[in-house]
Amino acid sequence: MSEKTIVVTGGAGFLGSHLVETLLKQGERVICVDSLVTGKEKNIQEFMENEKFTFMNHDITRPLDISDDLDEIYNLACPASPIDYQMIPIETLMAGSYGVKNMLDLALKHKAKFLQTSTSEVYGDPLEHPQKETYWGNVNPIGLRSCYDESKRFSEALIMAYHRVHDIDIRMSRIFNTFGPRMRPDDGRVIPTFVKQALKDEPITVFGDGDQTRSFCYVDDNIRGQIALMASSYTNPVNIGNPVEMTILQLAEKVIEFCGSKSKIVHNPLPKDDPTRRKPDLTLARQQLGWEPKVNWEDGLKITIDWFKKNT
Repeated sequence: MSEKTIVVTGGAGFLGSHLVETLLKQGERVICVDSLVTGKEKNIQEFMENEKFTFMNHDITRPLDISDDLDEIYNLACPASPIDYQMIPIETLMAGSYGVKNMLDLALKHKAKFLQTSTSEVYGDPLEHPQKETYWGNVNPIGLRSCYDESKRFSEALIMAYHRVHDIDIRMSRIFNTFGPRMRPDDGRVIPTFVKQALKDEPITVFGDGDQTRSFCYVDDNIRGQIALMASSYTNPVNIGNPVEMTILQLAEKVIEFCGSKSKIVHNPLPKDDPTRRKPDLTLARQQLGWEPKVNWEDGLKITIDWFKKNT
């Protein structure tokens, strides 16, 4: 098969850089588009000498013209951690609206397949457990997290409208909490925060009593899911995550254990609109993609801790 030319927006970010790396290893030509607002050039530095890699410093909220023939577009460009999107809420909303429209227009021009990384945040603080793709969610549309939640919900609606009106070949993945190397220590998400604190023997800050749950998926599994979804013919949203559910308190204890840390757990007030439970139903992913996670989350956590030890 001939190589494909693939655009990855947000390609200098945590998840995007892993996708870029995997696609390059598969022999594809990759155009990485990133404004470097939350992405980091160091995440893609090792690819710069690869003749099949091109980097474009560009904000997708502005139209993008690429002269090369494009086969696929993975749209990952959007702030994804609460610290980031609550600091730049308007930019987050613009990325999920104007940004998505601009990338859809690019896909339309090139007749390229288009994949949008959506999020489990579209389910809000779910009243259904585990969450199926048919669940419409329980989201506060004007809360502190709404800039992210609602931008992703809008982007799904816009993508489906382009599919119905223009017959664009679309894919949508709803990503549940993903972790692994290249996460920023200061991005505010729970695993890098706990690991950073534990490695310094600082107090581990658990919000509330810590009985809220999350389901953590190692980054390699997530990337396999995105690529499997793009290769499929399924056009409705698909959950990509790991169904192993744990409390935040359990996570904190495991991080302390794996870091060999002297940290103590302290409890801070629970943020507003923080989801109480989160677990994906993977029935669709198994049926439509033949995909499910393979990496044990504890093994992934050990790899992530080792990376933080060497890189922070």
